[in-house]
Amino acid sequence: MHRLDASGLSCPMPVLKARKALIGMQPGDVLEVTTTDPMSVVDMPVFCAQAGHTIVREDKVGNSFVFTIERGER
Repeated sequence: MHRLDASGLSCPMPVLKARKALIGMQPGDVLEVTTTDPMSVVDMPVFCAQAGHTIVREDKVGNSFVFTIERGER
């Protein structure tokens, strides 16, 4: 599993960093993204749906949001 800590970054940076990380991964690989930006709960699912990735899990841990994303075929 790949991990990305985007804590402290504001929209749209968590999504842009996740996009960059996912580009370098193979389809089926998993990326765990941690962010503190409240807008990520809206932005990350929209990005994943548009890009063909799947959010396998979404958790709130303290002040952080943790997204587990499976890289899609595109």
